Amino acid sequence: MKKFLVIAVALALVLVTFSSAFAGQDLKVKPWVYDPGKTGISEAKWVTGVGLPDGGSSNHSLFLSKMGLTSDNAAGGATVEAGGGTLTELGFDYRNDGHCGAGAPRFNVYTSTGVYYFFGCTYGVHTPVPDHSDWTRVRFGPADAVPSDGVTAFPGFGSVTVTGIEIVFDEGNNVGPGFVYLDNIDVNGVLAGKPGNAK
Repeated sequence: MKKFLVIAVALALVLVTFSSAFAGQDLKVKPWVYDPGKTGISEAKWVTGVGLPDGGSSNHSLFLSKMGLTSDNAAGGATVEAGGGTLTELGFDYRNDGHCGAGAPRFNVYTSTGVYYFFGCTYGVHTPVPDHSDWTRVRFGPADAVPSDGVTAFPGFGSVTVTGIEIVFDEGNNVGPGFVYLDNIDVNGVLAGKPGNAK
């Protein structure tokens, strides 16, 4: 948990301009790499031909990796820009050959109360993606939220103003394969499965 907090605090700097972007824009997922020591072990990018079908037939997927120890100070991830100030639905699909741990991939959901919440991949409801048995769908509920302060329960979807959302992959290949492919990133029922605005 301590490592989550260190990286989450560092990522909060990325969110300085995010709160205004959260209101009124289409859903966008923008990859980034956090690697202050320039280790080169983390990666984050949209790739074609490896994801679920999308509107342009390019079958994009968000690839996140960390080919080093979990304790290494590096992460791959993405900033999620979505319309609206409250959260009503949250989830993603992941390809089954990738890592799905308690801490990565995860959503970091920042709120106006100052408490932020982790939604780790192993939590939530897991179901097979229809017609794609090599993918799993994850949808999170309020009970899946882990508070940054270790105390404050998530108030529930639709009950708190969200100021930012990140997807973070910071568990290394010492605890799993060191990578994951994500698709159909779901925020408030809008799915992002490729770069640019969700369609």
